Amino acid sequence: MNLALFDFDGTISDRDSFLLFVRHTVGVARFAAGMAILAPRVLRFLCGRYPNHRLKEDVLTRFFRHWSVQDFCRAAEEFSRQRIPAIIRPAAGQRLAWHRRQGDRIVIVSATPELILAPWCRRNDLELIATRLEVVDDRLTGRISGRNCRGPEKVARINRFCTPADYDEIYAYGDTDGDRPMLAMAHRPSFRPFR
Repeated sequence: MNLALFDFDGTISDRDSFLLFVRHTVGVARFAAGMAILAPRVLRFLCGRYPNHRLKEDVLTRFFRHWSVQDFCRAAEEFSRQRIPAIIRPAAGQRLAWHRRQGDRIVIVSATPELILAPWCRRNDLELIATRLEVVDDRLTGRISGRNCRGPEKVARINRFCTPADYDEIYAYGDTDGDRPMLAMAHRPSFRPFR
């Protein structure tokens, strides 16, 4: 059996699903107002002076702090039905289908919060490794639980999830520097393959 590792945002999808989920869930006006407040941090992030995981927590805190997990999961289910199908790159969908026909184990490895992608992955019979959100008393705190699933953390999480040496070949697909460590562990890496 082979192992196929796919990044989601920008690789399978044609845009950032996390921000699209936020906008879809809270509405355009509230999203725009909240992002305007966060604009100085976004600018620092774009200049490489503010860490990715901190900005993600800022967005989560601004829009979802104190949300119940049940409400968040309900929003994710709606998003997975209404919006995700339209952002899947056709070539990525074809490659997923090819791996499925080969009998390969397919794992989505994403920095997007796990709760957002889980409904789509379940519907498509795909395994998922993704960023976990901190929950206290069944409510989101706005913080990440553990590390943001990008860069070396992708490899660490894959190694805890399965034993890569058990597979004949490892395929990996990604589109950013945050995917390069995952691509480096593959026999068959593909950088930005579906564009």
